[in-house]
Amino acid sequence: MLKVTARKMKSALLYTALAVLANAAVAQGLDIAALADLREGDMRKLNFHSEPVRGSDKEFISENGEQMTLAAFEGKYVVLNFWATWCAPCRKEMPQLSALQDAYGGDAVEVVTIATGPNPRPAMERFFNEIGVTNLPLHRDPRSDLARDMGVLGLPVTLILNPEGQEIARMQGDADWASESAMAIMAVLAGVQ
Repeated sequence: MLKVTARKMKSALLYTALAVLANAAVAQGLDIAALADLREGDMRKLNFHSEPVRGSDKEFISENGEQMTLAAFEGKYVVLNFWATWCAPCRKEMPQLSALQDAYGGDAVEVVTIATGPNPRPAMERFFNEIGVTNLPLHRDPRSDLARDMGVLGLPVTLILNPEGQEIARMQGDADWASESAMAIMAVLAGVQ
């Protein structure tokens, strides 16, 4: 019983802090240090940059088979995940990214998944079907042009881009994107927009 009470208290404190941070972020612009303070558990691996890093204008293939760039997502925060069908940590992480999209995907935040390297569309579809993901895009970067331009060296890698398309945070490896910490960070970003 004490464990449940402590967890509820921790959640209440986290969300109270979140409300304060969201209001401060809206009033004064995005406070990276405040966002970094929300990291707990797996999210401690999320490294916020002191200054935004350039994005990329390299093309990739949309789920519709057309060439596109990340400029299509400007105007919102993007949780950009690079993955592959052969990546075991990606299989574990993808349903959590799906939950994040369910919770915050919309006008202010969007989860964008891009399979980098040789990932045939049927294998990608099978991967998503096996793990029950239906709300994330099946974009591809078959020659890893975008991934290389963005300095992706292993998988999975998740970047957070600001509405101008610049990278503000990076995580190497998988994480629980459905955790309270991840949701708190996304709530602040969604409130800033």
